Amino acid sequence: MKKSLWQTYSDSQLIELNRLTEDYKVFLNVGKTERECVTEIIRQAEQAGYKDMDTVSELKSGDKVYKAWMGKSIVLFNIGKNPIEQGMNILGAHIDSPRLDLKQNPLYEESGFAYFDTHYYGGIKKYQWVTIPLAIHGVVIRKDGTKVEVSIGEKEDDPVFVITDLLVHLSSKQMEKKASVVVEGESLDILIGSRPLVDKEKEAATEQILQILKDTYHIEREDLMSAELEVVPAGKARDCGLDRSMIMAYGQDDRVCAYTSLAAMFAVNNVGRTSCCILVDKEEIGSVGATGMNSRFFENAVADMLDKLGQFSELKLRHTMANSTMISSDVGAAYDPMYADVYDKKSNPFFGYGMVLNKHTGARGKSGSNDANAEYIAKLRNVFDKNEVAFQLTEMGKIDAGGGGTIAYILAQFGMEVIDGGVAVLCMHAPWEVTSKADVYEAYRGYCAFLQDMK
Repeated sequence: MKKSLWQTYSDSQLIELNRLTEDYKVFLNVGKTERECVTEIIRQAEQAGYKDMDTVSELKSGDKVYKAWMGKSIVLFNIGKNPIEQGMNILGAHIDSPRLDLKQNPLYEESGFAYFDTHYYGGIKKYQWVTIPLAIHGVVIRKDGTKVEVSIGEKEDDPVFVITDLLVHLSSKQMEKKASVVVEGESLDILIGSRPLVDKEKEAATEQILQILKDTYHIEREDLMSAELEVVPAGKARDCGLDRSMIMAYGQDDRVCAYTSLAAMFAVNNVGRTSCCILVDKEEIGSVGATGMNSRFFENAVADMLDKLGQFSELKLRHTMANSTMISSDVGAAYDPMYADVYDKKSNPFFGYGMVLNKHTGARGKSGSNDANAEYIAKLRNVFDKNEVAFQLTEMGKIDAGGGGTIAYILAQFGMEVIDGGVAVLCMHAPWEVTSKADVYEAYRGYCAFLQDMK
């Protein structure tokens, strides 16, 4: 095995690494939902000189624009010198993460306790979500269209919420269950109160909750029907390990790749091929819906860009898409020696050894996968070696141990070259995930090299 990256970095690189990862932790703290991420991305993009494409009538080489969609997905373009029909260099990540969503009629009471009823989102181990501090983030839309933004559980003096678990003294039958059902989906309801309203006619704990919501947020019970409220782990991203070599935080799948892709877009200027960064919603549930990668949002944004360049035609749109190259910026499963039996040690990524490239994802016989061409991988090798970017060509665990997918196959349908490339993660899809700071930095360097030098 090659040297760990920590053994190769210069003092100046370590300074840059620390600056990048500190900024990354801030991004994780302010962007715990896809909506919050888009808001923060727009703030950073405008600070970096990007303009809202909807406010621009014409585009030319050197212009930088973004287009957001429904507050949950966003695409950024840095217009290059080369004819757009020759294709773009695209980075694409997702900004949604596994969580619990409040149901549309969530508030109820049982035996003096007030609860919010939830429905889990994405692939989770349900038992991991009990007895940990939880926060509520999201929006409530009133009938008149006004929006109320909600974030409860992140400030030091905020209350937090919890899903209760059975005490070990009474759990003999529970402990006999399979891990997949030891906590049922319908039992993932969060405890939000137990104090009744001091009123002779309204003694229920739910009435106290409704009064608090009304007083604090001007929200009525009926307003919860048109709300998107997400339950996430409460707390900030933290350094992990006595050596501070790792980051432990919620939502690193896939915000670690989203942030490093975004940072690379801001860092690379004067590009030949137009640079593009797509940051989308709904990947964790199949990239469906109007804000997922399967929607026409990205294709429409490219058409809009071509029109503002004065070059739109259906044929040029097709050529632009087909001639593009993409890194589907998504995470890989880091080798974990505590669970060595599900990994192929020869083909799995290791912490501290660089950016992860997955030729294919999918499951078993590569089902549901994009499978990158050898010619494309050779070009990437050349770009990364030229820029001294460390990378690992890997797979996700043993062949029949499971599997997963990304947005890569969706963009490949346009005929473009696509490969999965990102950061190795421990405890993927758990409430708290772990990454190596060295790998975060190397992914950023790899994305910069791709945007700058991929021909």
